[in-house]
Amino acid sequence: MPRDRTTESFTRAGLNLIQQALSIYDADLRLAVCNRPFQDMFGLSTHLVTPGARFDDTIRYLVETGEYGEVDDISEFVEARVEQARAFQPHYMERTRANGRTISVEGSPLPEGGWVTVYTDITSAKRQEALLRARSEELSDQVLTHAEELARTNRRLEATIAQLQEAKAELTEMEARTRLVTEMTPAHIAHVDEEGIYTFTNRRLSALLPDRHSDIVGLSFSEALGEDTARLLQDNLARAARGEGSVHEFTDPATGRRIRSAFTPDETAEGGVYLLSTDVTEEAQARAALAQTHKRELAAQLTSGLAHDFANLLTIILGLQTRLERMPLPLGAHELTSATRMAVRRGGGLLDKIADMTGSRTVQTAPVVVADFLDTFLPLARAALPDEITLHVENEVDPPALMLDAGSLSDSLLNLVLNARDAVASDGQITMILRAVKDTWLEITVDDTGNGFSDAALASALDPFFTTKGDEGSGLGLTMVYDLVKLAGGTMRIANTDTGARVSLRLPLKPAEAKARPRLILLVDDMADLRASVRDMLTDLGHQVIEAATAEEAETLADLPGLDWVLSDIKLAAMDGVALCQSIATRRPGLNLALMTSLPPSDPLRAEGATRWPVLSKPVTPGDLHQLLTAEAAA
Repeated sequence: MPRDRTTESFTRAGLNLIQQALSIYDADLRLAVCNRPFQDMFGLSTHLVTPGARFDDTIRYLVETGEYGEVDDISEFVEARVEQARAFQPHYMERTRANGRTISVEGSPLPEGGWVTVYTDITSAKRQEALLRARSEELSDQVLTHAEELARTNRRLEATIAQLQEAKAELTEMEARTRLVTEMTPAHIAHVDEEGIYTFTNRRLSALLPDRHSDIVGLSFSEALGEDTARLLQDNLARAARGEGSVHEFTDPATGRRIRSAFTPDETAEGGVYLLSTDVTEEAQARAALAQTHKRELAAQLTSGLAHDFANLLTIILGLQTRLERMPLPLGAHELTSATRMAVRRGGGLLDKIADMTGSRTVQTAPVVVADFLDTFLPLARAALPDEITLHVENEVDPPALMLDAGSLSDSLLNLVLNARDAVASDGQITMILRAVKDTWLEITVDDTGNGFSDAALASALDPFFTTKGDEGSGLGLTMVYDLVKLAGGTMRIANTDTGARVSLRLPLKPAEAKARPRLILLVDDMADLRASVRDMLTDLGHQVIEAATAEEAETLADLPGLDWVLSDIKLAAMDGVALCQSIATRRPGLNLALMTSLPPSDPLRAEGATRWPVLSKPVTPGDLHQLLTAEAAA
């Protein structure tokens, strides 16, 4: 890593002010840093105090200059000193140099290898001790000896204390780094001892499960997680305590979140279990949606051939009935042929529903204002109910806008309302409640005051073709709702209450984060009525609109400053919308362009436009426009 030269200069200047000599050698026994007193004390040449200098070269130089007195075998002496250095053991010693001065040598190893050594000239202290011995006739030799030994012991003790303080500082820093890493990890990390008591936690439990506490050290497993959740994990915890690790995925009863927990045995003498828990709710929702997509593909493969042959048979039957009706038939025969025609049409309708269930479908989420959605849905639902049945709706959702597939949700809720209508008697009531569950799910419950689900319905109501309505039911209503909910990554449950039946839907709760700021939009359409309809939708969304009835007029207005969008119909009189957008894009490459049309996706002109710009299918809805402009704002 590059070093800050100013900081390095300040550091070296500070070390040079120290009266003691200091040297630091790394794990390879090469000099990392030293101060000027180190060079002056031993008379070292410049190359021996330059970072990178070898330790054995320095020892050899000191031997050759007589620092250690007479040495018989210099190489053997140097090798012995090098081996002692490689041991990296703390040490304290006092020795008299060849020049007669006495120094203390205190060495301390470094955590990464190598060591730091401090050399102190204690000649004056030694002379004072000698003077004290010579002049203190009242002190016995034994007292003097003890005093000297005590002084040496104190110096060793000071060195040991310094080493312990350094080790403590290193451990404290290591613990702080470990704590920082665990707190930054988007998961709950904890340790439970053999008694099931938490001894460590990274304070992330409340982020994983919002209604739990963060500081759970000292709490038991059930106290920290709650009785219901702890019961789900007790077997895994017990197996891990016996030395068998495991990974378990479960749904938290209190929050509805999907959690994956790993249990790892603590194989140290302390014992216990390490826990690592992560929120996999979105992953589980995506898995559920993908699994439902695969089921739909499989169902489509199985039914497409049968549906084709069945449709051919219905066509043949219908043709034969038509020929029969042209023949002279006995009395009452026309009623039979008419009933046969109705059965054929019913079979055709059934084929259409099967095609809807098994055909290709994707969830198209867009920002949906919940209150506006209900304002649109309620008139449609109430129109299908007789006057004696009331529909009551409660919206308890805090976020004003959510990411939803409004079309699929409207179809599903309408299906549930119609089912409830068939189940209740006169003067009945249907109640729909929307609420958020722990910032994870949008839960929608539909209750009615009917007789409730039978045992058979509770077991099979979500199966295709199961119905309790006899010939009046296809058995595909709840199945289609279940299919749409699963495609969105949600869940569906049916149950009975004290007053009737209940259907509960849970969809992923995703607040609409991106908000489209007011835009200035050039709207191009040669049909005034359609242009006025789209204009009203855009202005209701808070945007400003400039209208153009022809492509020529649009090309002129496209140069207006401050323009954000051009939204054009594809079928225009003089110039098609694709050519218009191409012309505008050439002049203003940064301008947002989009098309709208009633042409099918297979039309060549629409396909050409879709390769470059968004294309909205007519009839355009406010949700389509909001999604288009919001996607641009989010980008």
